Amino acid sequence: MHGPAVSGWLLMALCGVTGAYCLLRTRGETRGERRAARAEALMGFGMAAMAVPAAVVTPPQWGWAVYAVLFGVASLRALWFSRHSAHHLHHLVGSAAMVYMAVAMAPGGGGAHGGHGGHAGHGVAATAGGVPLLTGLLLAYYAAYVLRSGARLIPVAAMAGGSGPVGGGPVAGGPVGGGPVAGGPVSGWTARPELALACRLTMGIAMFAMLLTL
Repeated sequence: MHGPAVSGWLLMALCGVTGAYCLLRTRGETRGERRAARAEALMGFGMAAMAVPAAVVTPPQWGWAVYAVLFGVASLRALWFSRHSAHHLHHLVGSAAMVYMAVAMAPGGGGAHGGHGGHAGHGVAATAGGVPLLTGLLLAYYAAYVLRSGARLIPVAAMAGGSGPVGGGPVAGGPVGGGPVAGGPVSGWTARPELALACRLTMGIAMFAMLLTL
């Protein structure tokens, strides 16, 4: 990123922790939720790797091709599973955005500054150019997504943080009568809906920050 390397380290840490949490969520939920958690874990770890400051690790030229192929496959997967859940359309946009950034950051990639992508793209210190219209559309999408997720997080967090059930029913995302959370061995804190939403919000903010550097 432009500016001190600490920004890249912070972004890497946030995305890495988010990816690790999403990995934990794959253990005991429904099939659809496990599928979504795996896609989000891949996104988190991929963004963390892309955010490592260039002063620490400079990726080989073929590394950007690996990013593009990996997230190209993830895009096709998200498109296939979007038949069952509209949330996979968000995964499709995210995977496509990763392919776009990898192509833009690669040496000789899009834009007038593409030749610098191999040096500055890693750690999101991108001087590589993109397609301004496409970058703008992705920025608008993630800005709207972050605002929407933040607005949704407030009531969910308030409900989950309440002292007890409302109207005699269970708190959303919480255990019932002290028993395990639906989905099996996943612990209560892992299955809390506000944490999953917060992780998605974090990745949305990180993606917005990465796109700003193009």
